[in-house]
Order: sequence, then structure tokens, then C-alpha cells
Amino acid sequence: MDLRELDKQLLQAHADNDVPALIRLYHEAADRAEQNQDLDAACFYLTHAFVFALEYGAPEADELNRKLFERGRAHRLVF
Repeated sequence: MDLRELDKQLLQAHADNDVPALIRLYHEAADRAEQNQDLDAACFYLTHAFVFALEYGAPEADELNRKLFERGRAHRLVF
């Protein structure tokens, strides 16, 4: 999926209030940003994925928190 398609899917997931898709898509956007060596963008997307995961009670919250912690952007939480 190219970046335009990812953006389109993110907008649609927001419009549909599809939280599992938002978690997945923001995580994917973070991975892409990190591959492009843009740590600030990666952490921006990871934070969004993390917040949605927390609100939804999704198990991905632990992994997302770990990634943010490893990048110096969050305290490590215990789930």
C-alpha cells in the first residue's frame, strides 16, 4: 500500500470510528516513518496508535508502549 492509500484508509477509519483499523494503520504508518529514518514522525504515529489501543483496551497497547519507551518517548507501563 502506498502512502496515499494509507492516508485514505486512516481518514476512512476515523470517519467510521473503526478503532482496530486506526491502531493497525497508525502502527503501519509508524513503521514506514521509522524505515525512512524519521523518528519524530514514527513516534507521532506510535503515540496515536497507543492512545487508541489504550482507549479500546487492545492488547497492542503493551507493544506500542514498549516501542515508545525504547525510543525515549514514554515511561514503561505495566499492563
